[in-house]
Amino acid sequence: MKKIMLVDDAEIANFITASLIGHINPQYPVYNFTEPVVALTNLDAIAPDVIFLDLNMPVMDGWEFLEKLEEKGLQHKVYILTSSTSKFDRQRATNFANVEEYLVKPINKDKLSQILQQL
Repeated sequence: MKKIMLVDDAEIANFITASLIGHINPQYPVYNFTEPVVALTNLDAIAPDVIFLDLNMPVMDGWEFLEKLEEKGLQHKVYILTSSTSKFDRQRATNFANVEEYLVKPINKDKLSQILQQL
C-alpha cells in the first residue's frame, strides 16, 4: 500500500488533494502536515512513497524542506505542488534530485491519478 505525505501550510489545499486521492484510491493512507518541521520529524515513522510539497510556507519553506531531505540523504520522491508560476522556482527545483516534477495548483484529478499509478 502506497503512503502519501502532503506538506502545505494551507489546510484547505491538503484537504482538496487528500479528497482527490481518496477518489482515485481510497486505500492509500494520506498524511497531512501544515508544518514542514513536523513532517520532517515524522518521515521515518511514516516512510511515505511520495511527498507533495508546497514551497511558500512560514517558519520553514519548501526549499528548506528539500535541503533537509538532501542533508539526511533521504530519497523520497517529491512533487512540488505550489501556486508559484515563477520560472526561477521551476529552474531551482531541478537542482534537487528528489523532485520528480514541478506542478502548479490546483492539481487536476487526471494528473494526480497518473502520478499515483507510477508509484
